[in-house]
Amino acid sequence: MTRKRATFYKYRGFSTTTIDSLCRDHLYFANPGTFNDPLDCSPTLDCDSPLEELRNLLSILVRRRVKSEVLASLRQARVKGEGATAHAEKRAILEARKELETIAYNATDPEYTVSEAEAERYLLTTQIESELHRHYERGVCCFSTTYASPLLWSHYGDQHRGLCIGYGLIRQPKPEMHAVVYGGSRSVRTSVLIRALVHDDQNAKKELDRDVLLRKASGWKYEREYRLLGVQGNQDSTLLLKEITFGLRCPESVVHTVVKALAGRDAAMRYFQMKVERDRFALRRSEVDQAELSMYMPKTAQSGEEICNGFNEAEAGSDDAA
Repeated sequence: MTRKRATFYKYRGFSTTTIDSLCRDHLYFANPGTFNDPLDCSPTLDCDSPLEELRNLLSILVRRRVKSEVLASLRQARVKGEGATAHAEKRAILEARKELETIAYNATDPEYTVSEAEAERYLLTTQIESELHRHYERGVCCFSTTYASPLLWSHYGDQHRGLCIGYGLIRQPKPEMHAVVYGGSRSVRTSVLIRALVHDDQNAKKELDRDVLLRKASGWKYEREYRLLGVQGNQDSTLLLKEITFGLRCPESVVHTVVKALAGRDAAMRYFQMKVERDRFALRRSEVDQAELSMYMPKTAQSGEEICNGFNEAEAGSDDAA
């Protein structure tokens, strides 16, 4: 359960992509296969299903993948319509049949020390696991419940030069945040896969999302992570942008740029700057004084002579016009 008024934080480096996502109020849902932890979202399969169900499951996974790949290729070639869909489905059926025939043939290898049925079960389970890793279609957007972790600032906030975006849940409908489960087993039962992907069982889909997308090694506990699940790629944010905290090394020009970029968005928006706790290995934050910030940013560079003579930008502009 999450607290009613909890804030969830996303650490980012400063870039044009970051500014674009803030101005457009987008969140990026990543393909789990791109995560820096190779064990994250990479479960093993525990086979608890009969052969015929395993064959059917692998056939469905291969057909979905091949159909998606063929349609993507046809779209690039600007081929669309019912003919393209029919061609993709035909190719998918052929590839799935070929995959199953290859596995059935390989299971007869006399070098296997187990029965032909057990060999086929092993090969089917291995291939289903591979398909699951390659083409699990859910996207993941990651958050933390803390803005003051030196490790998170170093790992995801561009060595403390970036920013940490705070989001709330006060939206309609209320977003569903999922807590990451640290430790435990990486295995997923094939029976759960079958219920979720073959029989469209919603409870099984939730269990599958948890076991595939919400488990990490216990060493990552310091991240205090929560996740949103959705469609892969940039999506309109379902969260409420409420605050931004700038890193300890974040340049003043970046602070100015972000504050000005979001000016007028919401009067309740707040901005903070990270500070060092005296005599402790810890960080704290204080609110940015926007009035003071605007006194110094943006600035016009002046020579010593201009400073001494009271250089006036308005007068310079009138001279240029003359």
